[in-house]
Amino acid sequence: MTITSNVIPNAIPALSVIIAVYNDWLPLEQCLHSLSDQAAGPSFEVIVVDDGSEGAVPEFILKWSRSFPLTVVGQIHAGIPAARNRGIKVSQGSLLLFVDSDCRLQAGCLASLDAALTNNPMSSCFQLRLIGEISTLVGRAEDLRLKILQDHLLQANGCIRYLNTSGFAIRRTRVNCEEGLFDATVLRGEDTLLLANLIQGGDLPLFVSTAVVQHAIPLTLMECLRKDARSGRLEARAYNIIVARGVKIRVNYRERLAMLVSMWRASGERSIGRPALLVLLVRQLVERAFSVAHSCRRGRPIRTTQSGNSSTKGYARRSHDAKK
Repeated sequence: MTITSNVIPNAIPALSVIIAVYNDWLPLEQCLHSLSDQAAGPSFEVIVVDDGSEGAVPEFILKWSRSFPLTVVGQIHAGIPAARNRGIKVSQGSLLLFVDSDCRLQAGCLASLDAALTNNPMSSCFQLRLIGEISTLVGRAEDLRLKILQDHLLQANGCIRYLNTSGFAIRRTRVNCEEGLFDATVLRGEDTLLLANLIQGGDLPLFVSTAVVQHAIPLTLMECLRKDARSGRLEARAYNIIVARGVKIRVNYRERLAMLVSMWRASGERSIGRPALLVLLVRQLVERAFSVAHSCRRGRPIRTTQSGNSSTKGYARRSHDAKK
């Protein structure tokens, strides 16, 4: 099933926004709304890949074809990496931007990304700045996590040792569009593996601090913890591949201590609060515990790595791996 609309006939867009979705239609509508509000930015198309959702694509999603070129592609449920690869195949833009359905692009996001693309012709990929939605405790914990990671992993040359596909862009020339960008056999940690691939190629994403994407998690704390448990089990494959390749993406103990101190200080701000730090630590412990337990059952050593992979990322309301 493919539904295509073109509000600008015969125009090849500069940017393709690729969004994988699995039953996440309500969060997706907010994401599409934020795209429609982008002003003075590059021409763009939106590719929505429906990864085997349980019902038909709602009309309130299709109506956004009046605002920008929209293509909706359906496939049998295969997971978010396979869905993104499918989106790449049908896209046309010279720059591919990946966001999740539970993300909202802030004002001027695409214009800032376009400026970074023009001003840095030698850079092949770009990490957008991510923030959380601080109206909820879960959102404040996510905002704290994102802030500390991005602050500490930013390099002196403006690149960042971090990759999070809630807001990641790459030039089309850097991608084999037929084979895809993501390993479809890795159901979790696909952005961790992509980061390792880039490091092997001597590349890191350029950090675009002025292009801001808000990751608004539409889950309760208990739903997040259940998702963290699934992620801990499923991310092991990505980590094993990275270890086998000998790619070093670990954060050393000194860096971990520095990040923990920064988290403590940042959580003292009224807009975040200490409870957000507690939620963040509990979520990380749950994910790590299930990762270790899974590795022990399989007789594999667990390696501690650090990247932009987010256990709260992925399909907003039902995890894409729920049927796996």
